[in-house]
Amino acid sequence: MGSSGAGKTTLLNSLTFRSDRTVTETGVRTINGVPVNRKLLTAISAYVQQHELFIGTLTIWEHLVFQALVRMDRHIPYEKRIARVEQVIKDLSLEKCKNSIIGVTGELKGLSGGEMKRLSFASEVLTDPPLIFCDEPTSGLDSFMAHNVIGMLKNMASNGKTIICTIHQPSSEIYYMFDRIMLMASGRTAFFGVPNEAITFFKTLGVGCPKNHNPADFFVQLLAIVPSQELRSCKTIDTVCEEYECSLYKYSEIIYQKKLFSSKKLSWSRLHLDGLQNISSPYKASWTEQLSAVLWRSWLSVKKEPALVRIRLAETIIVALMMSFFFYDQHLDQDGVISINGAIYLCITVMTYQNMWSVINVFCSELPVFLREHHNGMYRTDVYFLSKTLAEVPLFLIIPVLFTSILYYAVGLNPKFIHFIIAIILISLVSQVAVSVGYLVSCASVNLRVALFMSAVTYMPFMLCGGFFLNIESIPSYFRWLSIFSWYKYANEGLQINQWSDIESIQCSSLNTTCLRTGDDVLKSNSFVYSNIITDIISLLLLIVGFRFLAFLSLLVKTSRN
Repeated sequence: MGSSGAGKTTLLNSLTFRSDRTVTETGVRTINGVPVNRKLLTAISAYVQQHELFIGTLTIWEHLVFQALVRMDRHIPYEKRIARVEQVIKDLSLEKCKNSIIGVTGELKGLSGGEMKRLSFASEVLTDPPLIFCDEPTSGLDSFMAHNVIGMLKNMASNGKTIICTIHQPSSEIYYMFDRIMLMASGRTAFFGVPNEAITFFKTLGVGCPKNHNPADFFVQLLAIVPSQELRSCKTIDTVCEEYECSLYKYSEIIYQKKLFSSKKLSWSRLHLDGLQNISSPYKASWTEQLSAVLWRSWLSVKKEPALVRIRLAETIIVALMMSFFFYDQHLDQDGVISINGAIYLCITVMTYQNMWSVINVFCSELPVFLREHHNGMYRTDVYFLSKTLAEVPLFLIIPVLFTSILYYAVGLNPKFIHFIIAIILISLVSQVAVSVGYLVSCASVNLRVALFMSAVTYMPFMLCGGFFLNIESIPSYFRWLSIFSWYKYANEGLQINQWSDIESIQCSSLNTTCLRTGDDVLKSNSFVYSNIITDIISLLLLIVGFRFLAFLSLLVKTSRN
């Protein structure tokens, strides 16, 4: 317990191997006297963090079933996992809302603050861990809900669990519910012991807590650094911490811990911990079990995400109809050539813009959830990335097929059915390249704002190198290399070859000084070669794989840094 900046969360992060790389750590971590590493601690503990992170479109039931699939031991049968989920829901009084949507703050209405907090605990206690860390469990809750949450933790502790939590400024009733408290100030220990003894200790220092005053409020105010009185505050903190270091309270606590470690009650625990030291993997589920569970959740998320399905489909239909009205029934004359080529390039731009930005908005919002769950040892990075990719494939195939089907014949593109199918294939490939670029930008960016900025900067050069605004041969040599990675170039060339390859006659008028009389003339004017269509398709496939591989590498780097 302590004021803001006292070092509570930093200490908790250090204990759980979650410190930032800038933090210097010394000493060792032991449980019942046995040194532990990160894998062992992850296997036997849970960490309820201050800020809840969930996939907001899932229900409580769906969320906890997923947690049971990836967090419980792989040898436990499915029926027992479901039974455990039901038991945890009952224990944490979530029965009435178990089929309710979790929700997203400001976007999707869902659970209350208290229900969210209980769901956080439910997720962590599914595996019945003997050790639970909680960071500010009462943050953002009213006094009634705060008391309920601490009461729940008290019951867990009474049933044999060790609960270590940080708390900012509890009510006096909550203060006395803790078995032991550690008062912190500027990263130092000001007191560690029984709550009642803290009052006695400060009284011996001449700063006793007034009657009818909340001890927690008194201690936090006393040990806080007041902005206008930094020197005085630091002197008070130094005095209190130094007095505690040489006080009987510290030594009595040390004696208590030594007696506890020598107790026969802990002998089995020591043997058990020694046996767990050789854990080879932090993951409870196998690779295939992880893939199955994460793929199931990803598919549920895609299916239930309103911005990703209903709005995307509506947007696709509206844009396709609008383009159909503007480019309706183009004729094979000189003006028609310009309009058809413009419609083709606009199709590529629309598919790029819609799919890339859709991926960025959804993927960036889910990344914090992934990073936390991955750090908790729930599933591997490659499992998440593969599941996310597979779950979104159907939607990102339906959209280009729907878009092309509405637009193709309305504009008056090449009427042969084989050309229609080739157009669908090419536009679907464009859609997948845009998705891959969206993944790459999302994984390489620190947040959504940066990702949106990076996406605009990324796709603009590739669009300019597509052969519509500038002939490929006219692009300056120092920028021409960009065209190698431009999906606009390959898609534009492929779609124009598909459109003009067997057009033998284009009308000319007396006003035309330069007349494109055949489809071959149109292709030559843009420096496109008919035989390149297979190369264009292969190039688009390579870009899909290449950008997605770079996205995966970026995600690996991000997980290692976090």
